[in-house]
Amino acid sequence: FFRAVISGRKGLAGDPHNSVDPILAASAAVISLQGIVSRESNPLDSQVVSVTSFNGGNNLNMIPDTVVIGGTFRAFSNASFYNLLQRIQEVVVEQASVFRCSTTVDFFEKDSTIYPPTVNDDHMYEHVKKVATDLLGPTNFRVVPPMMGAEDFSFYTEIVPAAFYYIGVRNETLGSIHTGHSPYFMIDEDVLPIGAAVHASIAERYLNERG
Repeated sequence: FFRAVISGRKGLAGDPHNSVDPILAASAAVISLQGIVSRESNPLDSQVVSVTSFNGGNNLNMIPDTVVIGGTFRAFSNASFYNLLQRIQEVVVEQASVFRCSTTVDFFEKDSTIYPPTVNDDHMYEHVKKVATDLLGPTNFRVVPPMMGAEDFSFYTEIVPAAFYYIGVRNETLGSIHTGHSPYFMIDEDVLPIGAAVHASIAERYLNERG
């Protein structure tokens, strides 16, 4: 996540020349941030920058002294991820300066660790695929398209070879059709023994084959 505080000088909306308008500066920053992905990133290297919050207060007759914008950024590689971080900082600060505003950008590094991308190790992926297809049959193994979710499993992948996978719980008959972020999410509990068996088999075969 990122949060930027853009500071100007408060003034009456009817006399904008006596203020330094952070609303205008923040608006320009939001537009400019979209160019990082659309014009600076390789189209084959998936990245996301999304501004999800814009707060300049609620006084309709005053230009505020500060505006706070914030959002999230995602990437499929560490290099791209940290390039986004650097460019968000540069774009917001420099764009605000065009409108005579000052800016601070916070990536919350002091409050929580930045989550790196979760990247499967090729050998571990093949191991999981082999075990799962042997156990459940090839029709019950599916490759999930890459997605932009943040996942703390990524910290394991930076230390040991790892593979991240899902246990499918969709069952339309039971109404198990909603994602984990939905308030209507429920799980088909019959898959729990299957999940446990997959987990155990992956570990057991790994230890047997590789010691």
